[in-house]
Amino acid sequence: MLMMRNNLIYIIVFSWTVLFLACQSDDFSTSSDINLEFSADTLRLDTVFTSRGSATYSLKVYNKSDDNVMIESVRLLDDSGFFNINVDGVNSNLVTNTPIYANDSIYVFCEVNIDPDQPLSISPFIINDRIEFITNGNSQIVTLEAWGQNANYFPGKNNKRNVSRLTCDNSEITWSDEKPYVIYGVIFIDSCTLRVVEGTRIYVHGGVVSNEFGIYNDGILFTLPDGTLKLKGTVDRPIIIQDDRLEPAFEDLPGQWSGLRLGPLSTGHEIEHTVIRNSIVGVQLDSLAEAELRSVEIYNSAGSGVVAVHANLDMTNCLIHNNGGNSVSIVHGGEARIKYCTFSNFGNENEAINLTNFRCYDAFCQSSSVNPLNALIINSILIGDDLDEIGLIDGTSEGAEDFIYKFDNCLYRALRLPTEILEFLNNCENCIEYDSNLPLFVDRLQNDYHLDS
Repeated sequence: MLMMRNNLIYIIVFSWTVLFLACQSDDFSTSSDINLEFSADTLRLDTVFTSRGSATYSLKVYNKSDDNVMIESVRLLDDSGFFNINVDGVNSNLVTNTPIYANDSIYVFCEVNIDPDQPLSISPFIINDRIEFITNGNSQIVTLEAWGQNANYFPGKNNKRNVSRLTCDNSEITWSDEKPYVIYGVIFIDSCTLRVVEGTRIYVHGGVVSNEFGIYNDGILFTLPDGTLKLKGTVDRPIIIQDDRLEPAFEDLPGQWSGLRLGPLSTGHEIEHTVIRNSIVGVQLDSLAEAELRSVEIYNSAGSGVVAVHANLDMTNCLIHNNGGNSVSIVHGGEARIKYCTFSNFGNENEAINLTNFRCYDAFCQSSSVNPLNALIINSILIGDDLDEIGLIDGTSEGAEDFIYKFDNCLYRALRLPTEILEFLNNCENCIEYDSNLPLFVDRLQNDYHLDS
């Protein structure tokens, strides 16, 4: 009796299934006005870092129109090698001719396999790929993100394109973990001192962002007036700050993240024995900010290595090289004391050091303002392959009082008009003009800036 009852249930279920399928039309709309909808525009696959990490997540794809549609193709667009997809039961990274009936949906399952013990050049911190859906000629993209290394993702793994605030009630937070720190998004430091100890590695995830704040490059550490940075590396264990793309193709690529931004009125910043590379601007000081840079190396910046805008800058024993702009640019006046530094500005048309006491507020400088400049450059090397590696622009007609500068015991390159070179030499004691025919560094092309014998 029980067997007959089960058979009857099977017959009923089978009949309903056949009836349902029979009711599904095989006609598919070819209208380009139909777009799919997704349960998420970015699928973030968190991974477990005990050994080899793996995770599987699901993405729901909706057809909310009253017409059947045929998805011509679903594929991994970048095919990074870390992800696999399963489209409505078909396990392949390229699936064609997948139907979704009117007001129905399908599942796409995404799997990631990562070995966090592999080097960063093979398994980077943040791994991206994209799933492309083509329906009636329309291309739609869902982004995949996963994490490939055991690190401190700060402030969190879901902070891409977001702005976060780091605060500690005017106390201090210390980064001292042996695991790297990966900065994701824009971090404002407010009412807090962020102290970073020797040997710490900081990787910044960049990328162009467009949101309510405008269009900008992601990956910024920005100090508000009550925020302070204390980066305290040592000779043997420097602090490293760079982009998070460590594949060989990105190793020397400038402009991958925004840089360190010491905001207006923020003071007490100390950056010591720190390497900053591959940013847009290495360190920027905004109005009335104060910072000391000691034994800092900044290179492969898309723009200038250091920019100080009406700020108070103290640099000692720093090396700035391979940048797209000036090595150091002092803008809109302020105080600058530069000692025992090397500014190597080969490969671009900007000066190694640029000193101005004014700032323009429009394209033709019809609106501008002036602040006094007081700059002292001692025992430093200011060279490049341009004819003139020292830029001096006084925005006033009076000169002297608002444009004070002095060079002492410097090696420089400057081939100016006679009246200008005379003015410069009057403010340059015991200076030596650089002879490009003589060796100066051990191997500049290999970034070895030890002085040649």
